[in-house]
Amino acid sequence: MFQFKQFTIQQDQCAMKIGTDGVLLGSWTPIENNPISILDIGTGTGVIALMLSQRSTAEQIDALEIDSAAYEQAVDNFENSPWSDRLFCFHAGLDEFVEEPEDEYDLIVSNPPFYSEDYKTESEQRDLARFQDALPFEDLIEAADLLLSENGIFSVIIPFKEEENFLALAKEMELYPLKITRVKGTPTTEIKRSLLAFSRNENSNFSTDELIIETARHIYTREYIELTKEFYLKM
Repeated sequence: MFQFKQFTIQQDQCAMKIGTDGVLLGSWTPIENNPISILDIGTGTGVIALMLSQRSTAEQIDALEIDSAAYEQAVDNFENSPWSDRLFCFHAGLDEFVEEPEDEYDLIVSNPPFYSEDYKTESEQRDLARFQDALPFEDLIEAADLLLSENGIFSVIIPFKEEENFLALAKEMELYPLKITRVKGTPTTEIKRSLLAFSRNENSNFSTDELIIETARHIYTREYIELTKEFYLKM
């Protein structure tokens, strides 16, 4: 169990437990377009959808999860949250979901699987949650293009080494950077993650910055505390 300030996450049935990536994406994702509808692709425990429920006044927050056990857990986490009337989880793969799209979304978020290396673990469930061939970036970007409303925002967290490729794929779909934040664990480590937000409007003046999580073990930076303080109990 993982306790946040306004909700609780059960995660014993999920291959991918709550980690910094999901919390970063849920905290960082821009919502200045005041989304009415939100889609979380590959929701896992449901943590990002729940964080966006807390941050926004969106009336419709849909989540998509292909793994049966994770889907059941996300449904339970949604039902036990303060926002159960706004949250709905679909048990389907992205390919099924986009076959008959019923809605456009003002905000689409995803913390996609991204170990694209060739090795696999002994756990099929964990591989599904963690390996990029389960949800190729091309498929994710195509779906975002299909499902995003005219003034919508598409937001992801990916490995920094994949950033250039992801930006190029998005540009092919006429999705353009709105905001980029590159994440480092400490001041002396390499950039590990890229937080990327896209819109349909090309803007050469999009913002780019850097976020450092901690200066020493469990000594968090002011910026990281400011970003996550509405969620973590001890921030």
